[in-house]
Amino acid sequence: MLATLLSAALQGIEALPVHVEVNHGESGDFKLILVGLPDAAVKESDDRVFSALANSGYGLLRTRTTINLAPGDLRKEGPIYDLPIALGILVATGQIAAPTLGEYLVAGELALSGATRPVRGALAFARLARSLGCRGLLLPAASAAEAALVEGVSVYPIRSLDEAARFVSGKLALDPLPHSAAVASCRAAQETSGDFSEVKGQHSLRRAVEVAVAGNHNLIMIGPPGSGKSMIAKRVPSIMPAPTLDESLEILAIHSAAGQTLGEARHLGKRPVRAPHHTISDVGLIGGGTVPGPGEISLAHHGVLFLDELPEFKRSALEVLRQPLEDGRVTISRSAGKITLPCGFMLVAAMNPCPCGYLGDPKHECRCTPAQVQRYRARVSGPLLDRIDIHIDAPAVSISELRSNEPGESSAAIAARVQAARDRQLARFHGTPVTSNARMTHAQLRAHVPLDSTLGDLLQQAMEQLSLSARAYDRILKVARTIADLAGAERVEAPHLLEAIQYRSLDRKVFY
Repeated sequence: MLATLLSAALQGIEALPVHVEVNHGESGDFKLILVGLPDAAVKESDDRVFSALANSGYGLLRTRTTINLAPGDLRKEGPIYDLPIALGILVATGQIAAPTLGEYLVAGELALSGATRPVRGALAFARLARSLGCRGLLLPAASAAEAALVEGVSVYPIRSLDEAARFVSGKLALDPLPHSAAVASCRAAQETSGDFSEVKGQHSLRRAVEVAVAGNHNLIMIGPPGSGKSMIAKRVPSIMPAPTLDESLEILAIHSAAGQTLGEARHLGKRPVRAPHHTISDVGLIGGGTVPGPGEISLAHHGVLFLDELPEFKRSALEVLRQPLEDGRVTISRSAGKITLPCGFMLVAAMNPCPCGYLGDPKHECRCTPAQVQRYRARVSGPLLDRIDIHIDAPAVSISELRSNEPGESSAAIAARVQAARDRQLARFHGTPVTSNARMTHAQLRAHVPLDSTLGDLLQQAMEQLSLSARAYDRILKVARTIADLAGAERVEAPHLLEAIQYRSLDRKVFY
């Protein structure tokens, strides 16, 4: 007897349909044949499935049986086919009658006891089930809440093989998870690791961070040890606008593909912050592996990627950031396949001005030679710096500022101004995929940042004196537009442009 049901394969953050075909009763001695380009984890599913069937009170196979995972040219990975294979065996052997089983998309790992275990990519499976018009989606209970965030598909939480078998055979009624409850969970209040009111001094640095967040600009802070660079970077999320529901779903889809379930997600309802150590590999940063998967830059999508001690990262790891910073997506090609992942993150980087960290510090003597400073600075290439919109100095904080009991401006006050500036940008770019000034196209830049002769001459003078590139030219204009938005100005004026120009400290070569 032949049984056919629908499952899925995860490729990057997208799901592709997989048909599970189980043919039982073939002539010959008992033998299980599993075909369809399965990996090792899929090949091991027969042991898990047989134990789950026995411990759930069902009979085992007694004749030759073939299980096909179609299409045969798509590689199948992981234990997600345990549940569909087990249900297919039950139907093929006549132990249950489930005429509507083919109308559901089924995925799930089985324990030897028959209980279900969570799977990666539940959100992608739900999107696939909706696009295919499936009657519903059967997923392990631990993964079902994540899938219920997708509107327009019924998600049924399955706790065991026996529960799934009784449900599809009509002997058990299950209610789908309510979409509204999942959305309410997704919009949970944000938890932040600190508030800007705790930051002493550093008024110019705080201003630069506000501008960067308001326009989603990349930022690099340069200063001696202990000047508060890391402290401020950790507080950047506290002034970022909350993600929309669509952005939250994109964030969750990437983290789900990386193996994080809804119950484990600390970032749900807020923007992700990733802070990899400087020993990270190229693959760990950009993604990939034998089976291509998301790296840190994709896990930071719609959030912040914080790189502390930037020159200490491997040169090759930093150079792979150049194209993703420009395009907001990365394409990874491996022998196992090619995937394109989103990586629209805000880069926040920090570095010392020299190897010892005290170049330019009036209270500490720098022990580095000019050649050492040059080699240290050269670890960060010019093309990468070109893609960082704002370069800001972080001078050491004075003792009087540290002793002050007067709190700084709160994150809530800064966040209100940032949100107002973001709202202006959303209205400006309504109807386009662009949502912030940093992502403006060349045509949009010319339309929304017109320069009269005075502003043009001012910018030309700065470009010639600082030897800036064409990319830096555009980035200065984008930052100037953000500064004007924070000020509530319709047009970019000279003070806005001058402030944007001064945020190119590394171009001025002040650390040589």
